[in-house]
Amino acid sequence: MTLPDHHLTQGERRIRSFNPHWKRLIGPAVALVLILAAMGAALYLIPGDWEYAFYGRAASVVIAVILLTIWSFVPYLQWKNTGYVLTTHRFTISTGVLNKSTDEIPLTKVNSVSSDQSFTERMLGCGTLTVESASDQGQLALRDIPRIQDVRAELFRAVEDVSDGAVDGR
Repeated sequence: MTLPDHHLTQGERRIRSFNPHWKRLIGPAVALVLILAAMGAALYLIPGDWEYAFYGRAASVVIAVILLTIWSFVPYLQWKNTGYVLTTHRFTISTGVLNKSTDEIPLTKVNSVSSDQSFTERMLGCGTLTVESASDQGQLALRDIPRIQDVRAELFRAVEDVSDGAVDGR
């Protein structure tokens, strides 16, 4: 996904790769439907015998394309290009569409792992994962993590394995 296999070190194994929770796409999906409905209404309501009907319809389509790009396509690309990878040695956070930003937290530096969920997030199975590390960043809060309890448990298990010197739970 965001960390190619050839970037893994010797003996490092991918535990889990995932994007943020799909709830981030609800707003862009609603915007998509509303913009398309508004464009359809505008195209329907512009009279065909009007002298500037072509320009009015073209303007409607151009405005709709611009709004779709800003409110639907760009948020989707941001969601798709945000990735989390948990390996046996590190936790990697990668973001960016045109520019790429990657943060890696070595599991040996992780002090604590906690999760927070609102009622709605509990129903959706997502939440905020807080990773506290002994680095310059201190605490790192990762919002909209899907299957938060599974990710938290796997991350905690991987941290414990690293601190115990175990590999793959052995």
